[in-house]
Amino acid sequence: MLSKRKVDAEKAWEEMERRYQEGEVFEAEVKDVVKGGLVVDLGVRGFVPASLVEDYYVEDFSDYKNTSLTFKIVELDQEKNRLILSHRAVVESEKEQKKKQLLESLKQDQVLEGTVQRITDFGAFVDIGGVDGLVHISQLSHEHVEKPTDVVAEGQAVKVKVLSVDRDNERISLSIKETLPGPWSEIANRASKGSVLEGEVKRIVSYGAFIELFPGVEGLVHISQLSHKHVGTPHEVLQEGQSVKVKVLDVNEDDQRLSLSIKELEEKPVQEVEKYELPEENSGFQLGEMIGDKLKDLK
Repeated sequence: MLSKRKVDAEKAWEEMERRYQEGEVFEAEVKDVVKGGLVVDLGVRGFVPASLVEDYYVEDFSDYKNTSLTFKIVELDQEKNRLILSHRAVVESEKEQKKKQLLESLKQDQVLEGTVQRITDFGAFVDIGGVDGLVHISQLSHEHVEKPTDVVAEGQAVKVKVLSVDRDNERISLSIKETLPGPWSEIANRASKGSVLEGEVKRIVSYGAFIELFPGVEGLVHISQLSHKHVGTPHEVLQEGQSVKVKVLDVNEDDQRLSLSIKELEEKPVQEVEKYELPEENSGFQLGEMIGDKLKDLK
């Protein structure tokens, strides 16, 4: 009996050595849960340290007993009767393989579903199926974003567009903004010609002022449309940050241009009628008569 067990153990070690050298992935049942990890019976005792069970932290291993997992031998020493297995190595290898396949299949401008994994000061990392891509803060929204947490949250499902793929460095640039309707979308309906809207003076230039009507949508009030009165510089009548009402003169959605007017909302000043005094036809004397009288005096 002892000899048979010894022979079986020798054969088991030989098999484990082969699997170890070839890096074979195999399936086995967890026989017991002990302090610090899992025990697997492979003809010889195999031990799975807690850190090598999963690629994430596991608090309670009781559910693993009598379940089958895939393993890879990461350490073998027959003399010390030491056989260390890892399920984590298998999981990480599968994820790496899946990652490479995904990187190869990704194409620019492709739209995918993803999940926000991590949020940083400069953007958010989104899992698009086994690989994370970065959505830079500038690509989170059409509107200005102060903090990524104002727009997205960890675990949130999002739609992203692939901007670029660097397969050598395994870097993927994504955009949420590109999947959202643009600020100029249907602007002809939101700012129809002739409509009166309220906006904020964003920029003042020598030839007029740019008014923000909606987030990301600015229109120009040309200097000639600032007032009925003569305006030397736009700064004479407007200041940045000021709230003003404007009338839409023209809308060009394709070129993303809006022509606005403040003057059209002001009453035209009453023009003063210039008065001209007409010379009296009978003034009582004429210039020629006065000169004639003087000439007589000189004779």
